[in-house]
Amino acid sequence: MVLKTFGWSFAVTALGLVAAIFYGGWQAFGIVAILSVLEISLSFDNAVINAGILKKMNAFWQKIFLTIGILIAVFGMRLVFPVVIVAVSAKLGPIEAIDLSFNDPDKYKELVTDAHPSIAAFGGMFLLMIFLDFIFDEDRDIHWLRWIERPLAKLGKVDMLSVCVALIILLITAMTFATQAHQHGGGHVDKSATVMLSGIAGLITYLIVGGLSG
Repeated sequence: MVLKTFGWSFAVTALGLVAAIFYGGWQAFGIVAILSVLEISLSFDNAVINAGILKKMNAFWQKIFLTIGILIAVFGMRLVFPVVIVAVSAKLGPIEAIDLSFNDPDKYKELVTDAHPSIAAFGGMFLLMIFLDFIFDEDRDIHWLRWIERPLAKLGKVDMLSVCVALIILLITAMTFATQAHQHGGGHVDKSATVMLSGIAGLITYLIVGGLSG
């Protein structure tokens, strides 16, 4: 039963670990193994929230979510999105950015570090909205911490509460942490505008996805 359900997952993981050894030796193997454990544990955690989202969708959008949505989440956000961010921030072509990631990892690391505020703001707002909509869901039947989750669920009656809370958190973050964003070499720069713009883009993306799936 386990192999039937997770057979492909085990196979892809094994291939990834073998590829890591060939590409970067045992050090790369260790890094990939640790990241694999992290991703798998987070995926199980996300599955709980995703199940709540899926039950609100019709059959068509459930299939889209479990196929195209998973491909976007796994390959798009893990592989394509970082390359796009680096390409845009460094004014490189996508092929150049990919080539840089393989042939000059130190330079690529610098570019990713510099682009981290925008990446974190976009992805963070998207994930924050998922969390807030889950917490403020009045129709949720299962509560782990009833003493705090039930009052929060009742607050879900307030229209657009999740959006308001997310924007407040984004504004506070942009006005505090983003003013001294870490850059490669140990320097710090003001990334307030970048964080605000990226965060709003993440929020808009979430609302569009939610609107289409609803």
